[in-house]
Amino acid sequence: MSFAPAPAEPITPDPVRVVPDTLLTQSWLDLSFLHWAADPAAVAPLLPAGTVPDTHDGLTYIGLVAFRMHRVGWFRMPGIPYLGTFPETNVRLYSVDRHGRRGVVFRSLEASRLLPVAIARSAFRLPYKWARMAIQRDADTISYASRRRWPGPRGAHCRIAVRVGERIEEPTALEHFLTARWGMHNAFFGRPLYLPNVHPRWPLHRAELLHCEDELVAAAGLPSPAGPPVSVLYSPGVPVRFGRPAHPGGLPTL
Repeated sequence: MSFAPAPAEPITPDPVRVVPDTLLTQSWLDLSFLHWAADPAAVAPLLPAGTVPDTHDGLTYIGLVAFRMHRVGWFRMPGIPYLGTFPETNVRLYSVDRHGRRGVVFRSLEASRLLPVAIARSAFRLPYKWARMAIQRDADTISYASRRRWPGPRGAHCRIAVRVGERIEEPTALEHFLTARWGMHNAFFGRPLYLPNVHPRWPLHRAELLHCEDELVAAAGLPSPAGPPVSVLYSPGVPVRFGRPAHPGGLPTL
């Protein structure tokens, strides 16, 4: 039996669905969002089955997002202070499935703690990479550095520095599209998975890109961006809660 795709859910700064059960808790802190526009046809082959590129005014986007993961915890237990706290940098794409659920697709996720990397790779089939990483803050300037350890390409690196600007009182439609994503699409043993999340509305700031030297986008199988990013944003962060996959067997179908 075939199904017609549902219309894409609205883009809203607040969660679009209730997530009654909690699988994971964490906080995302000191985030810098860099985005480049991309042709949807160029990234479509890199998305999981059952999803297509999500677009805004005919374009989709490649995201390079650097931040500090803080106190990852299971269910509603307290977050882990050391193993659950580490720098992270991800390369992501934007997706929508036949149910109209918008989400992100991670092409790579660098993290500086080996045990969380191993758990995420084995339990969730997420493309986490172990890397040597650092985040430094100096007044209104924040810098991120990452160099991959395992798996390869070993030595793939990223260095970003931004100057944080004023608070954005009314984000644009594109800024909501790039940041207000209420789920993640992935493949789990060949079957599609959608993992919902909820968090407070993003506090967003303008940001000036001072430096960007990146090999992670190309290492993720994407074309190296031509020119500067079309959007540079900063957020001090939000607490996040991930719910269980919606399907009773633990793996939702798309």
